Amino acid sequence: MVAYEPRPLPKIAIDLCKELDAPPRLVAHLRVVHDAAIQLTELLIESFPDLTFDQSEVLIGAAIHDLGKCQHKNELYGPGNRHEVDGPTLLESVGVSEDLSRFCRTHGAWSREELPFEDLLVGLADSSWKGHRLEMLEGKIVSEIASLGDFQEWYVFGILDSLLDMVASNASARLAWQAKY
Repeated sequence: MVAYEPRPLPKIAIDLCKELDAPPRLVAHLRVVHDAAIQLTELLIESFPDLTFDQSEVLIGAAIHDLGKCQHKNELYGPGNRHEVDGPTLLESVGVSEDLSRFCRTHGAWSREELPFEDLLVGLADSSWKGHRLEMLEGKIVSEIASLGDFQEWYVFGILDSLLDMVASNASARLAWQAKY
């Protein structure tokens, strides 16, 4: 059996992790979420070829979404959302555009506000990497795909459910890999 190794982070995320002195556990988490986002977006594109969204934005968002935890290290191992509140300002202070820094805030805001599809996908990757299912978030994504592609929601739900099962099939390996840090 081949050991799980998540794909590398994009250069912007690697550089930010270095600049912000991100703890190894945080970098590991960003890698597994980014890896899940790659799998998720590739499966969506394969399943819905006419669906238009900015895949690179989703992948960067997944790779930087928790960098606010550089300021709130207690949230690496416990609950808290201060990293969501302070993350955008932290990233903007080191030159990240507001257009990308928003993912620090929005990855956990999907239940409180209307968000672009890309932001919903980052939130989905942040939960599905470990096999966690969030019915309300999935419902928003189903509705968005159905409206963008002129599909029935029941049809989209069936496909998304299968895709998330595929992403979750690596959950144990991702959790074990992240636990090394």
